[in-house]
Amino acid sequence: MSVMEENLESIQQWVYNAFPAARERAIGNSDSLLDSGIIDSMGTLEVVDFLENKYGFEVLDDEMVADHFDSIQSIATYVLRKQGNPNVVSD
Repeated sequence: MSVMEENLESIQQWVYNAFPAARERAIGNSDSLLDSGIIDSMGTLEVVDFLENKYGFEVLDDEMVADHFDSIQSIATYVLRKQGNPNVVSD
């Protein structure tokens, strides 16, 4: 299993546990968590807290953009970049 696949699995599991509506609606990895109303501004802060604790990096103020937190896929891509993979291309 690749690092990206591990990140996707871990993030999806956390999102489903933290935001039960995501599980109930069967949100896929590329579905928008923001547009669907699963995550709002407070939810984004929960995601940031999870990422900082789970992956041990700081989410900087200028990184607090919707593109990083819109979907499970975009969150995993952001994590991969923060882990030192700057050439990762999001889907």
